[in-house]
Amino acid sequence: MRRRQLVQLAAASIAAPSFNAFAQTFPAKPIKLIIAFPAGGPTDITMRSLADNASKALGQTVIIENKPGAGGTLPAQQLQTTAADGYTLAQIPLGVFRLPYTTKINWDPVKDITYVINVTGYAFGMVVPTDSPLKTWTHFVGWAKANPGRLTYGSTGTLTSPHLTTELIAQKLGIQLQHVPYKGSADLAQAIVGGHVMAASDSTGFAPLVEAGKLRVLNTWGEKRLAKFPDAPTLKELGIDIVQNSPFGIGAPRGTPPAVVKRLHDGFKKAMEDPSYVQALARYDMLPMYMSSAGYAKFAEETFVKEKALVEKLGLAKGS
Repeated sequence: MRRRQLVQLAAASIAAPSFNAFAQTFPAKPIKLIIAFPAGGPTDITMRSLADNASKALGQTVIIENKPGAGGTLPAQQLQTTAADGYTLAQIPLGVFRLPYTTKINWDPVKDITYVINVTGYAFGMVVPTDSPLKTWTHFVGWAKANPGRLTYGSTGTLTSPHLTTELIAQKLGIQLQHVPYKGSADLAQAIVGGHVMAASDSTGFAPLVEAGKLRVLNTWGEKRLAKFPDAPTLKELGIDIVQNSPFGIGAPRGTPPAVVKRLHDGFKKAMEDPSYVQALARYDMLPMYMSSAGYAKFAEETFVKEKALVEKLGLAKGS
């Protein structure tokens, strides 16, 4: 037993300097940041701004790779087969914490991701085409009640926050809606403008189309009305006790060295503070939403529990 302990101590003493040396030279090559939604949408645009700023802070290029689909969970899944060296990172949307309750997977979203930093959260709402007869939320609910299951709405994917929140709204109001999933905001925008769905639940990636007079906002999902859409009521104002802002941040593979995590955290925190990132977020009524590595990991644990309750409430859990 004594001999085994000596061998382990010797191995640790050899490994420690190499880890430290690696961290001191990190990053020595470009870093890949995988985004859960397609190019051209609000996530892509704001995260590219963050990546540009992080490139300056870290001294190496941060390259964005778009990997849409599966409700925004593909980047997190890719971390499970990636080296824990800090050179591959992933956006972690809220849908990641729902995955084990709806799909059979062999990894744990809390334990098998190293949480680096939370960077922002979405502002959400529901929109209809400007020429839609559903002029207000009252019209929307009335039509849905009169035509059960016929009112179609699009979202950025099955089991995403826009999808689940809309289903929760429908459950509270006793209405049935027909969900149509898309890969991201850019695809959803084309669908709603093209008349393929009657309404859309999304982050405020719809803002440019509202400003262009093509879409109308029926409601927003934050604690307060959005400055960009002051006439659109919140869900709470409409008598629906729901607030949804869906924080998201950046994760790395499990086992990433703490010194590398700290270097990444510090680089992205500095990138968050750059005015260009704040301006990019403001375009979609989003704000910087900082959580440290430890704070983000705690948020992951708590959210994992909350999302189980939501999935079960909506009857979407495996086997339900």
